[in-house]
Amino acid sequence: MAVADERDLEAYCLDLGQRAQQAAAELAAISGAKKQAFLHGAARLLRQRAPRLIEANGADLAAAPQFGLTEAQIDRLRLSPKTIEAMAVGLEEVAAQPEPIGEIIESSIRPNGLEVTKVRVPLGVVFFIYESRPNVTADAAAICIKSGNAVILRGGKEAAHSNRAIADVLAEAAEAAGLPADAVQLVDTADRAAVGHLLQLDRYISVVIPRGGEGLIRRVAAEAKMPVIKHFAGNCHVYVDAAADLEMAERITINAKCQRLGVCNAAESLVVHAAVAAEFLPRIAAALADRGIEVRADAAARRLMPGAREATEADFTTEYLGPIISVKVVDSLDEAIRHINRCSSQHTEAIVTRDLFAAREFAARIDSSAVMVNASTRFNDGGQFGLGAEIGISTDKLHARGPCGVKELTSYKYVVYGNGQVRQ
Repeated sequence: MAVADERDLEAYCLDLGQRAQQAAAELAAISGAKKQAFLHGAARLLRQRAPRLIEANGADLAAAPQFGLTEAQIDRLRLSPKTIEAMAVGLEEVAAQPEPIGEIIESSIRPNGLEVTKVRVPLGVVFFIYESRPNVTADAAAICIKSGNAVILRGGKEAAHSNRAIADVLAEAAEAAGLPADAVQLVDTADRAAVGHLLQLDRYISVVIPRGGEGLIRRVAAEAKMPVIKHFAGNCHVYVDAAADLEMAERITINAKCQRLGVCNAAESLVVHAAVAAEFLPRIAAALADRGIEVRADAAARRLMPGAREATEADFTTEYLGPIISVKVVDSLDEAIRHINRCSSQHTEAIVTRDLFAAREFAARIDSSAVMVNASTRFNDGGQFGLGAEIGISTDKLHARGPCGVKELTSYKYVVYGNGQVRQ
């Protein structure tokens, strides 16, 4: 879209919002069968158009150096036959979820005969802002449509060609399934001012979900006039307890940190009980070194981890998104919990232990969106939790927390059935 001036841009954004609101009104009453037809049709088209999608993605990859993308960001940007198949499977998994809209969450009959029902309904219009992840275009559209919401998609300029190609597939599938034409809209301008205009449209947009760097998310949280579902950072911890199986602890730590560095549920900090530090830290130091991970540690850990650098206080609160991990030794479970709650971003924390009391204490007192007991932090993910896919992970407590799938994009209303009752 060519925008001549600021007034044209403001009008364009207003039009997006108004069209999305109209589409949302239609979607709220559309049949589950049409939604299923869209999801299965989009999955089929993604597979059929894979060569075209990879060609479009190639243009984005070629331009990546001019945007200064890191290796981790380029990894998130890249499409392959495998990632396109994963997109298609994700749509089919969302389709397999129970139809949420119209579900009676609870009901009761009052003494006067009124039947009070609590019914699941869509939020309305979702404004979704994301960076470097073209596969998220399909995930977001799938979750929004399944939950009866219209969606306005604003991807990063670094993925413009990929996002446009995927959005074209989604539009074709929507038309074939009989969905409103504006159920899924892609913002067709790279002008960052468009985001600011859209964030003011609380009359038309119900909720905004930013997914990307902390700077983007903080900007959205500061400017949005509508509710924001978000997390700022993913400073995730693995705590190795005094009663840990150390072979399991090593396997979990390496997976949590190294399986994929540039994601929000990767471990950034390792906390180890002093009772097992002398045995565990040298072996995990060697395993991390083999994988090119730099260690920044407190004094107690440095004595047991040759080559570790001195950690600053900031190191314990940093989301590295790269080959660095902080390490701290603690004298008790209580100290571990206090340290993690003080330093974490309330995203994901894991404990490795054979002590059921320690596991329950950790799970009860850790204030994060997900707590893993004897499992990697990398499992905090909508697909891994059986949600089919996710539109993001929230560290808020209102309205949703943790991976946000179909049900997290719904609300409810009360529908009351009577037989002529009037209030006395």
